[in-house]
Amino acid sequence: MQAARHELKTQAVRPMTRGIIPGGLRRYTGHNIRCRPFSSIQSHSKKGWSQTRGSVAIGAVSVSCAVGLLLFAPVAHAEAPSEPIDSSKPKLFRLDEVRKHGCDAGEKWITKGDKVYNITDWIPGHPGGEIILRATGGSVDQYWNIFTIHKKQEVYDILESYCIGQVDPRDLVDGKVPVEQIDDPFKNDPARDRQLVVHSSRPFNAETPADALNSFITPDGLFYVRHHMWVPEVDEALHKLVIELADGEEKEYSIRELKEKFQEVTVTATLQCSGNRRKHMTDEAHSTDGLQWNAGAISNADWTGVRLRDILKDAGVRVEDLPANNIKHVQFTGAEAYGASIPIEKAMDQFGDVLLVYAMNSKPLALDHGYPLRLVAPGNVAARSVKWITRVCLAEEESTSQWQRRDYKCFGPNVSAKAADWDSAPAIQETPVQSAITSIRDISLQSDENHKFLELHGFEEDAVVVEGYSYAGGGRRIIRVDVSADNGETWHQANLLPDQSKGAKKWAWTRWSWVLPKQQAGSCFVVKAVDEAYNTQAGEYEANYNFRGNLTSSWHRVEYGTAPPKAN
Repeated sequence: MQAARHELKTQAVRPMTRGIIPGGLRRYTGHNIRCRPFSSIQSHSKKGWSQTRGSVAIGAVSVSCAVGLLLFAPVAHAEAPSEPIDSSKPKLFRLDEVRKHGCDAGEKWITKGDKVYNITDWIPGHPGGEIILRATGGSVDQYWNIFTIHKKQEVYDILESYCIGQVDPRDLVDGKVPVEQIDDPFKNDPARDRQLVVHSSRPFNAETPADALNSFITPDGLFYVRHHMWVPEVDEALHKLVIELADGEEKEYSIRELKEKFQEVTVTATLQCSGNRRKHMTDEAHSTDGLQWNAGAISNADWTGVRLRDILKDAGVRVEDLPANNIKHVQFTGAEAYGASIPIEKAMDQFGDVLLVYAMNSKPLALDHGYPLRLVAPGNVAARSVKWITRVCLAEEESTSQWQRRDYKCFGPNVSAKAADWDSAPAIQETPVQSAITSIRDISLQSDENHKFLELHGFEEDAVVVEGYSYAGGGRRIIRVDVSADNGETWHQANLLPDQSKGAKKWAWTRWSWVLPKQQAGSCFVVKAVDEAYNTQAGEYEANYNFRGNLTSSWHRVEYGTAPPKAN
């Protein structure tokens, strides 16, 4: 009876289901993607899982069924089966049949454990958007291991309501789907430099080692890596960028067309993860959620590409009409389904230097950094610089992805994760003033090379060299770096090192150095920076504590004297 009821439901719902997912089924091919969210996703993404389930399953499905039965009643045959149905036995499906119900099929199936689920009606209201399409036609288990938010009883209950049967025991080994039958989403991940400080391998996340933080331009292989998912399979020759205007009109560009049609621009810009130095907040205040980055989730590079502004103008956006009432944000979608957005003012600012990038440090982008095409929004948190970009969408609302609406926000020190009202906090865009110590070196007169260095700096005794970076979002210049050798009791000004950064504003970090007599070095060095708007860093972590550990920017302290200096 359950199987018969399911067949009746899917026959009735199918026409409407196709109508509400225009182009969405090809998200993972990089073509015909609709980034404007369904109304159901826009409303339900702000609610809890249980509310989403109720609204989609009862609302959307009930309406779909009603319309389907009204319009397609003739196809719902009412003949009685020739043999009685044993409802106590689940229907069995071979894995070959499950594979036929992938992202391009009319009905989308997944397996979890040894059960089979038809999630066609769940997709429009799935809080994570269409990422779930990546698992259709196969097992969802490996994806739920990545997105652990699913591992809750309420989510299991929602999924269970879509169960249509079990995997045929002939396809199971020890009661499980064989490993070789499960798609590995990380199969395209490239090899990485072993010097990177790895925090997770699947997805891969690693920070730049301390030594590499001491150069103005970060070497490509040592540039920090922040992945939320897997590295997608991409082909530059086939890769397309789709621009969707506010009225739904689309224009498509190949990488070759971007290079040939638009002026090439190089901008020097620092990218910084919102969680950079999160571990410091954990150590100095309270526990935080997320990867425990030290001071290396930040790097600097020369980015070469074309201006997003030029492409939008070519696609039909009239700069003189902005800001229009219905265009307030520019949404971006990557080939692996990551999504984010920036305000239209940033995207169209002639001094904003927002680029669609195809080269990094005069070489083609590496896979880990967005090959063949990525966005770079300098001055903004790196979470907005979408990699492997496939779609740009002009919209009234910001991106509905969880990385825009939830993950990258800050709350007061008194707000817990359970009490957070995500809709009340704006998404992080520009970042505050930041600085860190990356190196502490003892310089002795006993070395001839060191003797020349000390003479150059006017020293006739052993010294200590302290170095680091400073940075401010929004293109604001660093005008001063204050350093202390006695845990903030007294202060001195560091030397700001010159550089050859490119761009309309100061998008790159500023390196700094301070040399002092060794006898003046206490047990703890401290640094803080000041930008051109005279914004500076807080002294303590408690006042700026937030449970996500985002935008940690309090004074950076590094102990000295009790052990070999460690800055990262």
